[in-house]
Amino acid sequence: MPKLWKEIDKEILVALPNPTKEAYEIKVKIPEFTFLGVQEQPDFATVFLTFYPKDKIIELKSLKQYSYHLRDIVVSYERLINIFYDQLMEVYEPERLRITMVCNPRGGISSKLTIDSDWAARGGEEKFKDWASTGNEDTWQVVM
Repeated sequence: MPKLWKEIDKEILVALPNPTKEAYEIKVKIPEFTFLGVQEQPDFATVFLTFYPKDKIIELKSLKQYSYHLRDIVVSYERLINIFYDQLMEVYEPERLRITMVCNPRGGISSKLTIDSDWAARGGEEKFKDWASTGNEDTWQVVM
């Protein structure tokens, strides 16, 4: 039985202590991000996280479990990116969090949604400003 968006469980997310107080950036790519759309049909997306830690870092295993948990959740991607952002901010309290969700086409239309804690509209100070530069497309790749 599918669950509704109110049942997204942030308790799955685990924070680890940051091993350093130095500034650095963590990028995470979730290429198989799936959830149930509002018509209970599967939606697929690639999610890019840009994370500047303070005292906590993301345990990747728990992030994977959290992502898998969403496969049974009925939610629009507009609501989902906001819940995902709010829960990651609450659990990890980063210096900065940027989430870009590139949704696969549905009905011939694809979407790209982005939230950045640096934006003044999100309470940020707009001190990083890289999001405003031309050509910033979150298209980095992990080469193995």
